[in-house]
Amino acid sequence: MGTMEHLWAPWRIEYLQRTPESGCILCLKPNENKDEANLILYRGQHNLVIMNAFPYNPGHLMVAPYRHTADLHGLGDDEAREHFGIMKKCLELLKRVMAPTGFNIGLNLGGVAGAGIADHLHTHIVPRWGGDTNFMPVLSDTKVMPEALAATYRKLKANL
Repeated sequence: MGTMEHLWAPWRIEYLQRTPESGCILCLKPNENKDEANLILYRGQHNLVIMNAFPYNPGHLMVAPYRHTADLHGLGDDEAREHFGIMKKCLELLKRVMAPTGFNIGLNLGGVAGAGIADHLHTHIVPRWGGDTNFMPVLSDTKVMPEALAATYRKLKANL
């Protein structure tokens, strides 16, 4: 058996200890018409792409339906088809702009599965590079993010 790989993210303690906003951010943010401030990269007909404000790695994206639902089986065919198509486009964009050597892609369905926003379905796309975890998180609970969120947003938005 091989060894298990861990994606350490102790810097996300800021996310865990924050006072949660009232309401669902995946519903509220798209209605604010402040896409850059809210890190919304793309709006489709049924789904949007938003950058994770507390990323595991630079370029950490989330694809979410506009409709507030936690039920994967409840997605309509058009919603599901567009969701998957947008995921593919996000992979192409991240490969072209950030040149990761791999990805973690997943849905956390339910709070016990690790969903931070358990009531609103969303797919995480996390770019990965060899050595993207180093000694800093291990020694000092510090993750070195080589690029600011706003800079990553502008770079990705310009290359959509």
